[in-house]
Amino acid sequence: MKKVLSFLLTAYVSVPVILYLFPWILSHAIFSHLLRFPYSVDLRRPQDVLNHTCNFYLSTEEGISVGVWHTLPVSQWDASAGRNVDWYHETLGDGSAVIIYLHGNLGTRAVSHRVELVKILSAAGYHVLSLDYRGFGDSTGDPSEVGLTSDALYLYHWAKTQSRGSLVCLWGHSLGSGVATNAAVKIQEQGSAVDALILQAPYTRIGEVVTNNWLAKMYMFLPGFESLFWNILERINISLANDKNLQKLNSPLLILHSEDDNVVPLHMGQKLYQISLQAQRESKTDARVQMISFGANLRLSHSHIHLAPNLSDVVQKFLQNLIERKMQV
Repeated sequence: MKKVLSFLLTAYVSVPVILYLFPWILSHAIFSHLLRFPYSVDLRRPQDVLNHTCNFYLSTEEGISVGVWHTLPVSQWDASAGRNVDWYHETLGDGSAVIIYLHGNLGTRAVSHRVELVKILSAAGYHVLSLDYRGFGDSTGDPSEVGLTSDALYLYHWAKTQSRGSLVCLWGHSLGSGVATNAAVKIQEQGSAVDALILQAPYTRIGEVVTNNWLAKMYMFLPGFESLFWNILERINISLANDKNLQKLNSPLLILHSEDDNVVPLHMGQKLYQISLQAQRESKTDARVQMISFGANLRLSHSHIHLAPNLSDVVQKFLQNLIERKMQV
């Protein structure tokens, strides 16, 4: 018994040392990109899980190829039979809004809750571009905060060109919310504002999500562990700071959060909402900022917001308002 307890204690106290010596372990834990489930889905054949969808690849920089699924809006469903990738690209200019879906960690663009959300957005009348960042799914390269942001930024500019003036929205879920706001800040720094930003289960900053995890909490009371943790994040160049980004942004924003989210607590979304309202007041812009929280009784948790009965109406109302205002300019 003493040997077992000694082993467990040694294993426990060795974790901070291992993280210090091999900080890339924390990066892999945050992205979890090597867990490429569902393994049974061929990402080159989206039609096996998602109708009216084509697969294609973009070279976001030299040596990096990322996989994307393009799902058509309901208005194009009947015409899509037998069409090739070029035809799908051409439809992006049909006047329908385009949503770029930036998913969370773990798995690929074929994960079931992601597919179900895309189905709802497609039926609501939107083009949806589902991206697997570098290192995820069948995309090449290794993930990093800079790299994921670069992939999202490239896809946004590509979609803006293809859509010929239609509204393009960045939708970021969980990990993807930080990628979305990073990209939105870059777009703003380049002289324009992103058309629309929808953040699903967004965190204040990624480190605060990690420290909220039950496993991390086992170590937080150890002297020096918390400062070690933040130091490691700095060493691996991961911040994904939505709170910092939203202080700068003046884009239309919709935050969606479930009250029973057990990964990213609701109070983080609420804090981001207040930050955005304050940023709007200080910049004296009229960009719309809205937050919708879904009751715990719906049991949507962290990843099942697609089950919310009014989700389609919420998104349509938010985007339609922006489209109408854009037409008036």
